Amino acid sequence: MLFGSAILLSAFLLFEVEPLIAKLILPWFGGSAAVWTACLLFFQLALLAGYAYAHWLNRRAPATQRIIHLALLALSLFWLPILPASHWNSNQAENPLWRILGLLTATVGLPWFLLSATGPLLQSWYARSHSDGLPYRYFALSNAGSMAGLLAYPALVEPYLTSHQQAWSWSLAYGAFAILCAAVAWRTRRAPPETAAATVPVLSDCLLWIALAACPSALLLAVTGHLTENIAAIPFLWVLPLCLYLLSFILCFASGRWYRRWLFAPLAAASLPVSGWLIFSAERISDTQSLDLKSVIALLSAATFVLFMVCHGELARRRPAPAQLTAYYLSIAAGGALGGLFIALLAPYCFNALYDLPIVLSLTGFLLLYLLWIARGSSPTRLIGFTLAAGFVFGFAGIFARETWKSFAYSRLLLRNFYGSLVVYDNEMPRPLGPVRVLRNGTIDHGEQFLRPENRRYPTTYYARDSGVGRALAALMADGPLHAGIVGLGAGTLAAYARPVDRYDFYEINPNVEKIAATEFTFLRDCPAPHAIISGDARLSLEREPPRMFDLLALDAFSRDSVPVHLLTQEAFALYWRHLKPDGALAIHVSNKYLSLAPVIALAAAERRKPAMLLSYDGNETNEESSSDWVLVTSRPGFFDLPSIAPAARPIDPIPGFRMWTDQYSSLYRILR
Repeated sequence: MLFGSAILLSAFLLFEVEPLIAKLILPWFGGSAAVWTACLLFFQLALLAGYAYAHWLNRRAPATQRIIHLALLALSLFWLPILPASHWNSNQAENPLWRILGLLTATVGLPWFLLSATGPLLQSWYARSHSDGLPYRYFALSNAGSMAGLLAYPALVEPYLTSHQQAWSWSLAYGAFAILCAAVAWRTRRAPPETAAATVPVLSDCLLWIALAACPSALLLAVTGHLTENIAAIPFLWVLPLCLYLLSFILCFASGRWYRRWLFAPLAAASLPVSGWLIFSAERISDTQSLDLKSVIALLSAATFVLFMVCHGELARRRPAPAQLTAYYLSIAAGGALGGLFIALLAPYCFNALYDLPIVLSLTGFLLLYLLWIARGSSPTRLIGFTLAAGFVFGFAGIFARETWKSFAYSRLLLRNFYGSLVVYDNEMPRPLGPVRVLRNGTIDHGEQFLRPENRRYPTTYYARDSGVGRALAALMADGPLHAGIVGLGAGTLAAYARPVDRYDFYEINPNVEKIAATEFTFLRDCPAPHAIISGDARLSLEREPPRMFDLLALDAFSRDSVPVHLLTQEAFALYWRHLKPDGALAIHVSNKYLSLAPVIALAAAERRKPAMLLSYDGNETNEESSSDWVLVTSRPGFFDLPSIAPAARPIDPIPGFRMWTDQYSSLYRILR
């Protein structure tokens, strides 16, 4: 119970601190993907370092191990509470990578490092003190703790505690963990010395362990990216593949009865083509209604889980004697880091679109083929079976390559970076206003423009003249020259409203979006008004600027599942009021199938005694006008009584018991539809 409690608590705390610390620093560095990527990089490298430390420490004498580890645990208490120091905050327009890595090291570095080392280290201590024990079962327990932390944070922690309260609670729990570790060290002080000298595993075994850990790690991130970008932008959908990943670890290492090669091998062979069909036919599936969204997600998740089970099952079957335990876990950590770094860091630089999943599935197929090769034996039947399997895997990889090429062959331009993958294509389908050029990020439309010269300045998609922002612009333009601030450039569609007497300032975080708006669309080139593009996170940019005195500030950054929460906090709204004229209008795009964002804005408006109304538009597919929801907030007298506003405006229903979001508190869980 003592060993199990320490290992379970360490894994739980690991999965609690990741979203907690990232959320604490988000307002300081902006809602950019670089912040999340820097956090991911830090945690993966620190995890690998923790496993390497456990492996190094395991080769020392037992008494030396206890002294060193207890000394580090005592030293780590000086890191508590895990609240970032204010001097790390910077509103400079610079690459924040090294500052974030330094902040994380100074704030949570040593506690995270020691938590990472707990699983393999305590399992090695258990194996020494219990000759008849099964230390590998604690790896299953560790993953169960990770899953508990994963599910508890959005549902039980984030909705009820501020970030500072979370940090203090976590710090107290870490203190309890340190006491547990000290108790474990005391419990093992009389354990017999290691009777078998620690042996160095064979290099081929280490490489196979790394490969069997790397493939599911890369598959996890690739499937998550595909589900959230190409299937549906559903909040918390990323939790599903991660839970399946952890569940496969739990089942495979808890007991040998869960993974049966005779069952999962043919299921894996079927999972590869099923995954390919779902990847490349998702749009056709949706169009024909042969499968609904839930079925697509369920089938892809099931196929992925089978591949997780095969990789982790084969990994569990190859676990070595306890003398090599820490080397085994170090290889698993190295493989997990390699898979994660390939998808999170290498792929955005090397690929111009989301090729990740087809590549990872193909590599997984080749890995399974290699496992079949080393187990083939010399009988003619097995050799024939291996030959057929090789033909299947190579054919499968070839089909994947062909279908991947076909799926992007229609594109004019493909660009990808840490902020996502963008595709530009022309839609030639007959329509009254002619063909249209489209900018998309997965399932999300970021702008469309008619190609005929006479229709190029026609506002489309969420920015149609009958949309909330279109009506607001018409009402404000009637009073004279307009100074508009736009957060989110897209294709530059809102520039279609500009007149020579106006001024438009666009805030855009993704440099690829700027490039596309300037080269593939003409909204900006055709804009008769003076205009500028301010690069970087909008909130950080506005914090650096003096009051801009906008007549209209429009925010369009909330159409995906990854809502930039730092743009909807009390501190962010105070910034917007500072940059708006006293009678200026704030327009926020809140179209979202799964989140009720309007009550968040209404609560912030009520705090300043400003009326807020929701303006919905059903759209017009013939003219490429999308349905949309916009919230307008303004103190301008009679604004919501204007003939152009009143017919579309309606009050916003509050969420009972809902708290105002701040930089210290927010919860997407509370606004799920």
